Amino acid sequence: MSGDIVNLRQARKRRKRAEDESRAAQNRITFGRTKSEKQATSALNTLAEKRFEAGRREGSEPGNHEDGS
Repeated sequence: MSGDIVNLRQARKRRKRAEDESRAAQNRITFGRTKSEKQATSALNTLAEKRFEAGRREGSEPGNHEDGS
């Protein structure tokens, strides 16, 4: 009936380190891009949006159908 002896202080520190590392990994994914990468992505998104809008028919609105449905 002997169990493993656990130092609670060390266990808390290990858990906190693991949580901090997990949070850091998520932040690297979310915020870890350079300014030039963000600008390039923004430019590509703007270009794609302009091309999409240029392909619309004149006078047609989303959800409005001429056949009445």
